[in-house]
Parts: sequence; C-alpha cells; structure tokens
Amino acid sequence: MQITRSKTFTADRAWGAKNIANMNGITTRLHWTDQPYQWHINDGEEVFVVLDGTVEMRYRLDGKEHSVLLEVGDIFYASVGTEHVAHPQGEVRVLVIETEGSV
Repeated sequence: MQITRSKTFTADRAWGAKNIANMNGITTRLHWTDQPYQWHINDGEEVFVVLDGTVEMRYRLDGKEHSVLLEVGDIFYASVGTEHVAHPQGEVRVLVIETEGSV
C-alpha cells in the first residue's frame, strides 16, 4: 500500500520517474519533467495521463505530423506503432502506463 502525492513529486533530472506499480509486466510510473522527450515508438501500447501542467503531444500518422495540447486530466493513448513526442509547457507531472522496459 502506498499513497503518492503527484503534485509535489519532483525528480533530479528531466523525465525522472517514481515507480508506482508493475502488474505482470505493465508498469505505472509517475514522471516529472520540464524538457521535451524524444521522438519514439513504444514496444507496445502506452497510456499518458497529464496530472499537473500542460503538454503539447506531437505524433505522426501516415507520415504527417500532428499536435494536440493536453491539459490536466487529459489522456493520450498511443497504440502500437504510434510515433510520438511530448513537449511540456513548463513543469509537468504525468502518469505513464506501458510495457516494462519500453522506450
């Protein structure tokens, strides 16, 4: 049993994370960042939930780049093969659920 106060979580580096749970190879991690990630494709599906702040999520479909602004409570689902990159607008805290060891 644990309680995590996401609003006060910080890390010593961009995209630093606290492991919340690992349920049969599916991880739930709380990330803090103030820097963009990198374009990537996960090893499986990913659920990305904005808990604090605003994130511009860029993704590519059929070779075209798209962008959506995610605010607190918004959820981005990256299906298998979805290339994407998160660009925080200042400090953010996000919950990421994905296959253990995924990029």
